[in-house]
Amino acid sequence: MEMEAELSRIIINEMSDQQVIVIKERHGTRSFPIVIGIVEIFAIDRRLKGIEPPRPMTHDLLANVIENLGAEIEKIVINDLRSHVFFAKIHLSVNGRSIEIDSRPSDAIALCAATKAPIYVAEHVFEKASQ
Repeated sequence: MEMEAELSRIIINEMSDQQVIVIKERHGTRSFPIVIGIVEIFAIDRRLKGIEPPRPMTHDLLANVIENLGAEIEKIVINDLRSHVFFAKIHLSVNGRSIEIDSRPSDAIALCAATKAPIYVAEHVFEKASQ
C-alpha cells in the first residue's frame, strides 16, 4: 500500500556534501529523513522558493523531455529501503500506458518540485524508516 506524503523540511549544510530532506506522511504523523547530495538539495530549494534558473537545470530538462514526448508524471513513489538506501520510481502516463522509471529519491523529488507531481511512500518504507 502507498501512503501520500510530502516534503516537509529541507536541511542545507553548505559545509557538507550530505544534505537532508524530510518526508512526512500527508495525513499522519510519521516522517523520515533522506540524505541527498548538494546539487539535488539546491535544485529542490530553488523550486520551492520559486527561483527560475536562466537555463534549464537537469531536473527541468527531464521534465521538459517527458512533457515534449507526450507523457505526464503521475506520481513518484519511494518504494523501498534496503541497507539504509532509499529507492524510488517515477510513474509516467503516456498514450494511456503506465511506465515506471527507476530513480534515486532525491532526483524524483527534485522532479516533483519542478512539476508539482505528488509523492507517495510504500507502507513498508514508513515502517522500516521509523525503526
